[in-house]
Parts: sequence; structure tokens; C-alpha cells
Amino acid sequence: MERGRKIILLCHCILNCNSKVEGLSTFKSMIKNLVDILHSEDVGVIQLPCPEMHVYGIKRWGHVKDQFDTPFFREQCRIILEPTVNQVKNYMDNGYDVLGVVGIDGSPSCGVNLTYRGNFGGEFSCIENYKECIDTLKMVNEEGVFIEELKSILNEKGLDIPFVALLEDDMVRSIEDIKNKLFK
Repeated sequence: MERGRKIILLCHCILNCNSKVEGLSTFKSMIKNLVDILHSEDVGVIQLPCPEMHVYGIKRWGHVKDQFDTPFFREQCRIILEPTVNQVKNYMDNGYDVLGVVGIDGSPSCGVNLTYRGNFGGEFSCIENYKECIDTLKMVNEEGVFIEELKSILNEKGLDIPFVALLEDDMVRSIEDIKNKLFK
């Protein structure tokens, strides 16, 4: 059987929703409706590593972009991305079509169009009015830290790959948007 020669990169939690912060996933295992579309289009999948699992593990609290926007976290993103980007370059150099990267909007790491910011930090039990802290949480039109680093590495290597995103609160529109942008 001949290869489809089409590949897409998916943020880790699309194929493994268990990697998300407890309580944040609306799916039990994977985002199957997207996976089914990729299968029907004969698209191979590269699962990106999860920087939050890499640095903080499964028992981490939810974070905002401001907490991940540090030299250490950015360096860790680059370290775990390097093998994947090299693999992508090898595919592209050998005639494969890398259709795009699918991120998760709202994520402080993997947001493509949207991420959360807020005035979070310090020992939570020491915050006198934690409601004020939570009230600083806001969705902004920015990329997450991991996506910023991935775009930067791809640019450094001269690789031009489109980015699209899923928004779990609007999955139907998100999947239609992905199909329209990547499967023309």
C-alpha cells in the first residue's frame, strides 16, 4: 500500500486528554472526532510532547502564560521540541506534506490564538483575598509559550507550517476551521 505522505502535528493532549490539568478536559481519552477526520483523510500524526507534563507532571495546578513565560520553561520547550522539529524537517526534505500544527486555544502553553493570563504566583494559602487573584484571570489574543517556541524553531530552520487550533468550548466550529484551512 502506498503512503499518504501527509502529516499533521497535534498538541499532546489531543491524543491523550489524560495529560491535561485535572478537571480541564471535556474528553476522557482523546479528541476522537478530529482523529477520525485525520484517519479518513489518510493523514499521519506526530504527537508533540507536553511541556507542562515534562516540567511539572500530572499533579500540577492550572497555570497562566505569565507563570510559564520564564527562560527555564522556554528552554525546556526547545529541548523537548528539537527532536520533533528535526523529524519534521526530514519528512519535508523527502517530499512529505506537513499540513500544519493543531494547538489548543486557551492553553498557556499550546494556545495558537488564545491563552490565559493573570496575576498568579506565590503560595496560594498566603493570598488574603484569593478571589481578587482569580479575578485577574483573562483570555487574551496571544499564543502560548510552547507554540511561540515551536514557531521560533521552525522559523530558524526555514520551515513554513500553518498553525490552527481547537477550542474545546466550540469544538464543531474549531474542527470545521481546521478542515477548511488544512484540507483544501
